[in-house]
This record gives sequence, C-alpha cells and structure tokens, in this order.
Amino acid sequence: MIRSLLYVPGNMPRFLEKAGQRGADVVIIDLEDAVPDAAKTAARDALSQSVAMIGGRVFVRVNMNERLMDDAVAAVRAGAEALYLPKVSNVDTLHRLADHLAPLERDRAPIAFVPLIEDPEGLFEARSIAKGPRVLGLAAGGEDLATSMGAMPTAEVLRLPKLMIHYAAKAAGVLSFGMFRSTVDYSDIDGLRNAAREARSFGFDGASCIHPSVVPILNEGFAPTEDEIAWARRVVDAARAEAAAGRGAFTLDGKFIDAPIVTRAERVLGKVQS
Repeated sequence: MIRSLLYVPGNMPRFLEKAGQRGADVVIIDLEDAVPDAAKTAARDALSQSVAMIGGRVFVRVNMNERLMDDAVAAVRAGAEALYLPKVSNVDTLHRLADHLAPLERDRAPIAFVPLIEDPEGLFEARSIAKGPRVLGLAAGGEDLATSMGAMPTAEVLRLPKLMIHYAAKAAGVLSFGMFRSTVDYSDIDGLRNAAREARSFGFDGASCIHPSVVPILNEGFAPTEDEIAWARRVVDAARAEAAAGRGAFTLDGKFIDAPIVTRAERVLGKVQS
C-alpha cells in the first residue's frame, strides 16, 4: 500500500533528516515548488545524500522545464524509486523521459513515473498518460489545476477533475492518489480525516501531504478498518466453504454475496497483508 506520501523540500537538511521517521509510506523529495530557484541546483546535487538519509521508499518531484532531464538523471543515480512529474499534459513527455533514462538503468530497475495532472489539457489526456511508460500512479495537482482554470481549489471545484483522473488511473490499472480537497490547510484535522475516508470509499489508494502531522491521518484513512478486515475474512472463509459445496453465490449476515463482493473482500485482505 501507498497510503501517505510526505513532501519534503530538497534544500532543507533538517527536514530531510527526520523525514524517514515520520511514518509515511513514501517520502517525496521536492525539487520543484518548495525549493527557490537559487537553491534548486544544490538540492539536486545533494539527492544521493538525501535519499540515503531518508531510507525507505523515496520519490523525487522534478522540475518540468529545462531542468527536467538533469533532475531525473540525478534521481536515478541517487537510487530513488519513482519520479513525481508535475504539469504533465501529454504522454509524449513520458516517452521522451523513459528513452533518456534507459541507458542509465542497466544496473537497476527502471525508475517509475507518477504524472501530476495540473491543467485542463492534461485532464483530457489523462487516459493516454495513465497508459504511458513506467506509470505507477496518477495524481492531480489540486492547487495548480484550480489556478489553471481560474478557479478556487474547493472540494466542489476539484471533485469532477479529480474523479476523471482517478477513473483514468483505474482504467489503466495503476494507483490513484488524492482527496477531494486541497491539503494546504493541514490544521483541519477533522476535515482531512473525513476527506481521506471519503476518497478511499471512491477507490483512491492514498494521498500526499506537506506536513508530517497529516501522515497518521492518511495512514488510518486509507487503510481498512478492523470491522472491514473482520468482514472480509468472514466473506473469504464463507466463499471457500460455499465453493467446496458447489455454490458460487450465498448469503452471509443476511446479505447476498457473489463474485464481485468476494473480490472486494480479497482486496481488503490483500492490503492488510501488503
């Protein structure tokens, strides 16, 4: 599972030192918006030390401009698992990047991509982007997406575009990250908790955050509850018994159970085991 992804500025050693201890499933070292222009090269040059310092699963958010290729190469050499790619508007960007990095990856697994959809053009290309090379998952950049439309990043504004990106990810069989709200207001604990649970009910896999206090909220919100785990175990156990008796559909706790519901229960248990 990737329930929580914690952004950490790539030019802040005191934050990077503690990032691996915050409980996030993934730490995203940010070379883009969180780093001022004057510090971007130094942050890139420090990636090897930063990735090693964090340990665990590390992604790198690169700059989607003339710095892209150098940022990506540095992330590969530092041993990062994936690139968070902002402002992806078409799949051609992914093909060019994959071709550029392939010669450097003979001794390691190819670095994965997580495209961020942050404008209307990318929104309408989300299906092709999701099916592009190396895509691990998709996410929407809520603040940028709203700004590109001249809108405010409210839950109402973000719901439809985030669902479109989410559906594109699920159609392609990749992960989907996000909630129906911006995470900039990290002090709204109850709002974030409700948003995480809501997003999981739609099938989102996890979400990113910019403050470590949000990490446990996401870890809890995107994980199955104890009641859901217990239900899933009952369903799977009953399904095995019914199958042995030659029955594919049955009732459990007064409710009808058939193949899609069994699959849902198996997926719940799969998340616990992962």
